Amino acid sequence: MTKTYGFDTLQIHAGARPDPATGARQTPIYQTTAYVFRDADHAAALFNLQEVGYIYSRLTNPTVAVLQERIATLEGGVGAVCCSSGHAAQIMALFPLMGPGRNVVASTRAYGGTLTQFSQTIKRFGWEAKFVDFDDLAAVEAAIDDNTRAVFCETIANPGGYVTDLDAIAAIADRAGLPLIVDNTSATPWLCRPIEHGATLVVHSATKYLTGNGTVTGGAVIDSGNFDWSASDKFPSLSQPEPAYHGLKFHETFGALAFTFHGIAVGLRDLGMTLNPQAAHYTLMGIETLSLRMERHVANARKLAEWLEADPRVEAVTYAGLPSSPYHDRAQKICPKGAGALFTVALKGGYESCVKLVDSLEIFSHVANLGDARSLIIHPASTTHRQLTEKQQVAAGAAPNVVRLSIGIEDADDLIADLDQALATATA
Repeated sequence: MTKTYGFDTLQIHAGARPDPATGARQTPIYQTTAYVFRDADHAAALFNLQEVGYIYSRLTNPTVAVLQERIATLEGGVGAVCCSSGHAAQIMALFPLMGPGRNVVASTRAYGGTLTQFSQTIKRFGWEAKFVDFDDLAAVEAAIDDNTRAVFCETIANPGGYVTDLDAIAAIADRAGLPLIVDNTSATPWLCRPIEHGATLVVHSATKYLTGNGTVTGGAVIDSGNFDWSASDKFPSLSQPEPAYHGLKFHETFGALAFTFHGIAVGLRDLGMTLNPQAAHYTLMGIETLSLRMERHVANARKLAEWLEADPRVEAVTYAGLPSSPYHDRAQKICPKGAGALFTVALKGGYESCVKLVDSLEIFSHVANLGDARSLIIHPASTTHRQLTEKQQVAAGAAPNVVRLSIGIEDADDLIADLDQALATATA
């Protein structure tokens, strides 16, 4: 489908056709490991990347392919690679860019798991992350050095709901000749399309809003197709001969789709972070109602944030949709349809009050997830961000007196009543 269709149409139809074998209208779950080749020449052409098709479901699968095309279309990219989780997507995005001794400049305002992955796990590959406050543009620029290979941030940062100035960060990355990778999980393409703000790659935890019902884990890397991987010698995986494919040069051969083809032909082949077809099917069904759900998510979040901000038991609310937020004006530019449904609340009672609040809620679920149709809550300092020092927790927006709310699509008045009774217990 072309991009002349509206978002609501594309979220249902992009990438999908009636099944040619049966006429089935919903995308079938192709629960198969392998695919029969027409003949020996056909098999050789597939393995040489001379023909696009299906070889083995670690690499490609018809159900997953529909999801890849749909997400790429909604984000305004040329292609996408789906994988097993949002964390897998981050490694998949960095894999063709990095190497021993190379670094990524990343925002301090990020999901606790991302901070741990970047500060600890990627060291095992010989990679490094340099964490910077992305509101300090001069500091971001200063952190980039000759070994930097990417810049990474979130559109709406988890847990605080802070909005990143994507245009300004993209300009810095562009001047340095580097790709900007943006995690768009909390915003979704309905609220923001980072590629339109200069992002090179977009990553998602499809586990969250894209699926929207807490049933699967999945991830995606979307390729803008706009980056010149051959402009310098910084990205040899994409610009130089690939020994495993007889010296094929991905950028020279595949042009705008170089990153996407590398992600499948090398990334999924060797890392094996495959999304299973049943999870892809669930995510496709979730995306069909994405805009409807996000509209309710945002409306509920705004109503609850306003109520919480006025409550004397609350010290602060970080929702960028509030006029009092320092990110309010930026949110109007980056996410004009709304500032998402994720934010934090600081309680005057501190750490202990947060624990009591979490334990006293009835509708809100205490889980390590976000983006569900259900309203969710967590105390990051004792869970998702507990591996960090208190200083790091504060920098990430997850101080000990803070809880993170992911506002669902229930009746907003019921959610307010639930918070009211729980706050009464927590601050008694």
